[in-house]
Amino acid sequence: MPDRASPVLDVRGLRTVFRLRSGDVHAVNDVSFSVAPGELLGVVGESGSGKSVTMMSLIGLLPSPPAEVVAGHVMFGGQDLLTVDPETLRRIRGGRIGFVFQDPMTSLNPVFTVGFQIMEPLRAHKGMDRRAARARAGELLDLVGIPDAGRRLDDYPHQFSGGMRQRVMIAIALACEPELLIADEPTTALDVTIQAQILELMADLRRKLGMAVIWITHDLGVIAGIADRVMVMYGGQVVEEAPVATLFGTPQHPYTKALLASVPRLREARARRLNVIEGQPPVLTAAPDACTFADRCALRFATCNRMNPQLYPVAPGHDVACLRADPGIAAPAPGAAAAEAAHV
Repeated sequence: MPDRASPVLDVRGLRTVFRLRSGDVHAVNDVSFSVAPGELLGVVGESGSGKSVTMMSLIGLLPSPPAEVVAGHVMFGGQDLLTVDPETLRRIRGGRIGFVFQDPMTSLNPVFTVGFQIMEPLRAHKGMDRRAARARAGELLDLVGIPDAGRRLDDYPHQFSGGMRQRVMIAIALACEPELLIADEPTTALDVTIQAQILELMADLRRKLGMAVIWITHDLGVIAGIADRVMVMYGGQVVEEAPVATLFGTPQHPYTKALLASVPRLREARARRLNVIEGQPPVLTAAPDACTFADRCALRFATCNRMNPQLYPVAPGHDVACLRADPGIAAPAPGAAAAEAAHV
């Protein structure tokens, strides 16, 4: 397990608001986490839970307006990324922090060759001349498994399949050998065969480069196989965080349990209906002052509608944002809670 005493990234109290004509949307609410060198942190949750917005907030990738980071600290290499000047942030972003965007079909510029797009960060951040940058770009394409890499530098994105475009995106993100790689659902749009190849590639590159990775995904199966720790997000907040074996073996938050229960079980003796999480995610028009999962939770009780739970340690390295995990809260028994919930 990576050393947690010296994180490469430390995020505290991050809050992001979208200022819209229809009103504010509080997309990220008091999010805190850290990533150690060489660690892979998996971030999971439904669409709209704040995963991508959180990560783009860290390195200034959200359009402003309407997005505004209103609070928090993002410490990386002894600097707060939320307060550094734009030029310093540009040097860090793409150089020391790489980002793999979600959709490989639209993330590459269609009017430039893939070679040009891989060379760009090398020339901007490493100061390489054109000859050296092209040679390194060919090495990167070969590293990510593109056949005949030297020739394909002159091809355009439309000449690559979806899986190959994703490999190109990874090559761009890895060009400057970053200390931290943020991968935003990098395998979602790919078929399972290419997905497996990308996962194997990332594991291999992580071993070779020793970089930390934040991996955003909906796929709990992927996280179970590659992550060291898992952070579960819901309603713009972290609701549970634990080592991967702990989270899958002994989940504590009702939302985490519901997510795991919704995964199909291929080895079951008989077919059954898939479990679903009833209801809809919250509309975050205000900073939450109650549990954001309460309306969908079978274990809620009256206090859940009046108090927003904070992360509470239930075991070493295992934190849960649920009032039932807080020993200072007198929670009724689950059966009594269900009866009480009917009157809430």
